Amino acid sequence: MPHSGSDNLTNIAKRYSSLKYTLAILDTIYLLFLLLIFLGSGLSGILTQWLFKFTTHNYLIKPLYLLIISLGYYFLSFPLTFYQSHILEHKFSLSKQCLRDWFMDQIKGAILSYIIAVILISAFYYVLGRNPKAWWLIISLFWIFFSLILAKLVPIIIIPLFFKYKKLSDEILRERIINLAHKMKIKILDCFEIDFSKKTLKANAAFVGWGITRRVILADTLKDKYSHDEIEVILAHEFAHYRLKHLVKLILINSLTIILSFYIIFTSSSYFLGIFGLSSLSDIAALPIILIYLVIFGIIMQPFENYISRRLERNADMLALKITGLKEAFISMMEKLATQNLADRNPQPLIKFFFFDHPPVDERITTAKNSII
Repeated sequence: MPHSGSDNLTNIAKRYSSLKYTLAILDTIYLLFLLLIFLGSGLSGILTQWLFKFTTHNYLIKPLYLLIISLGYYFLSFPLTFYQSHILEHKFSLSKQCLRDWFMDQIKGAILSYIIAVILISAFYYVLGRNPKAWWLIISLFWIFFSLILAKLVPIIIIPLFFKYKKLSDEILRERIINLAHKMKIKILDCFEIDFSKKTLKANAAFVGWGITRRVILADTLKDKYSHDEIEVILAHEFAHYRLKHLVKLILINSLTIILSFYIIFTSSSYFLGIFGLSSLSDIAALPIILIYLVIFGIIMQPFENYISRRLERNADMLALKITGLKEAFISMMEKLATQNLADRNPQPLIKFFFFDHPPVDERITTAKNSII
């Protein structure tokens, strides 16, 4: 018997997801491979020596070192990046972004990432040089503080670099969202829409920022294709995270992860310094060792963080259903999102364990169907 349209779509989503997971794994392995080659071949030390010959200004060494290795990594990984973020999305009809616009986004993203990296790495070496015994705790606190500042800046600086903002044009929907926020005792600046459709056919909505920058953002691909009931239950879910203090819990978990990462580097890095012929962690040539630690620790912690995130997402779903009473709208919204974003509705347990920070779509729909509201 021929597959139904639903079965065919499920198979397409499975293939898309499988390719994404495979490419993500390859990307991580490739990064670790390049870092180990860079260290083991002595190129990191050679680059550092060359930079000290190039300039006597010590404060320039770290940004220049970071710039050179960032450019090297970008060019070496460009084929994988290009396939992963451009070709694959077009292959599955999820993107309509032209090559020029994609490349401009790559440049903007690279510049932004470089600026953030320079700030964090410079702070790391500054603290390391002045507090050799307590640097791991001080730099952890700085990274945590910096991540909070970034969260506040995301809606006013970072998102506008990639998308055009405007206030939500649908006044009825805007009023409904503001009333929902009031009902859930949440203060928001306003509701905005962004031009997602110029880059992707996927849909999304978010509740971003904190303090005076807190706002609702709707992708036009969602605003134009979903009913008001469906949009309300999506945003009730986002507001539920705030009501249930999930953001605070996630910040605490991420903070503990950062502190633990740097403490492990502090206690064990001397062994790896010796293996690669480096004398001190304060040597910029040792930066790849720190990056290897962070990548490996991120891999180890990802399943645990995903498990916690999935639990929080389930709780947010339940509160959203309780507040709105829109069970049917929630189910239809999840069906639409799964189709529009080519989501893997029912992944294998191992895939779910490593990659899913939200419950799979079929689980969320089943939970909604069984909920009593």
